[in-house]
Amino acid sequence: MSLDPPAYILSLQNNIRARPISWEGAVRARTITDADLKKIKSIDKVRKEQRKQTIEADPDSFCTLLLGGDNAQSIFQSAAKRPDIIQYMLVLTGDLVDDIPSFVSKLINHSEPYAPFIPLLKQSSNPEDPIPLLASSLLSSLISNALVAQNKQSPQVDDALPKLYTYTAALAKSSDAGLLDIAVQEYSALLRTSKSKQLFWKQRKETLDPLVDILRNAAGAGKDAESTLWSGGASIRSATEAGLGGGVGIQLLYHVLMVIWQLSFEGRLVGKGLDEDHDIVTLYTQLMRLSPKEKTTRLLLSTLYNLLSSNRSVLMPAAVSAKLPVTLNNLQSRHLTDADLLDDLKNLNDMLDEYTKTQTTFDEYAAELHSGHLRWSPPHRDPNFWRENARKILEDNKGELPKKLAEIMAKEWRNDKQVLAIGCNDVACLVKEVPEKRVQLEKLGLKGRVMELMQESDESIRWESLRAVGEWLRYTFD
Repeated sequence: MSLDPPAYILSLQNNIRARPISWEGAVRARTITDADLKKIKSIDKVRKEQRKQTIEADPDSFCTLLLGGDNAQSIFQSAAKRPDIIQYMLVLTGDLVDDIPSFVSKLINHSEPYAPFIPLLKQSSNPEDPIPLLASSLLSSLISNALVAQNKQSPQVDDALPKLYTYTAALAKSSDAGLLDIAVQEYSALLRTSKSKQLFWKQRKETLDPLVDILRNAAGAGKDAESTLWSGGASIRSATEAGLGGGVGIQLLYHVLMVIWQLSFEGRLVGKGLDEDHDIVTLYTQLMRLSPKEKTTRLLLSTLYNLLSSNRSVLMPAAVSAKLPVTLNNLQSRHLTDADLLDDLKNLNDMLDEYTKTQTTFDEYAAELHSGHLRWSPPHRDPNFWRENARKILEDNKGELPKKLAEIMAKEWRNDKQVLAIGCNDVACLVKEVPEKRVQLEKLGLKGRVMELMQESDESIRWESLRAVGEWLRYTFD
């Protein structure tokens, strides 16, 4: 699934190629040497084949021109005070990388292949400044090639990649669609190996979070996970007629989904975190309901399959709670033609069928606790469930489940406050049904925690915590 180059970058490059450069003036000012100018002119504004032959006849000297070496400065260092030359050479170097694979190999095997370009990322705080944009585009191409070509990720890549991720993350926070597109396409070019994905995940607060915000906007949810749309109220028909939420275009959605699809191949690493931080299964189930194109539906299904198959115990309860099986059944009624999509749809259905066939209501609740993430699944609001299962929850496997509940409630859950409201609800139900076990819950810190949560700003948490404390107080004077 390769992507076309961002239109914003292509337009910028074409504009810079057309600008005249006073090369002779730069030589007179000793910004560049006469030898540098001869090399540049031998490959500038010539046919691609001629350029290729010139480079391949003397790759070492051209590598030194661009990256430095043999006591010579890179042209990006010597011409640092001439932004017009820096821009022009970034575009020309990008053309060489695109057109001459053998020269790319020469560049990435240099002792410091990224050193001239990394400082350019910090040249300006203006996200539309051409030099950082062009430098990031060039770095993405070079590092992407290095990740695939080199058997072992080099220390140079380990040093450069986090810095490039940081720059790209700033672009991903822009309101400009062109800059957003650059960011997600550069991420996609870089997420080609396990190590590059691990580094991306390590910086997920800056790299991943803005992308998930785009998906939430597309789903019409923003950061309000309990909105009407988030609960599954929108149909495919209404979504395609009205367009995606938040002004998110179909191409941007596709590119963002592509990045997270690439990341999902590291499912064991990212699955639990995606669930805890972003409720990813619920989000993707909602996006699947809204997805107007097969290409976006294919990425949604494939990502879910990658994540669920490597995190069954954690994510299966979320899939059932989000009504993913119902959504998949609805999807089957559509006229779908993509073979990969149909395979993933069948595999997901089979996996969910196998899981749900063996689950009792108690099993579902226990699996949700073990997943570490609570949702308003049916058991929480079902009085019959609590009457029949409260004692078993407290006593099963030496009280393992209330310990899990205490662990969940001890967290802050800044990105999903409803978890705390659900936890307070469960505590209230346990105390109500098995009051003689309230000392057990108190020893786990649950009484103190629900009392703390009475001060929360979130109204639903305050209400549920007040109800839980009320159940405790009912037996205070017994």
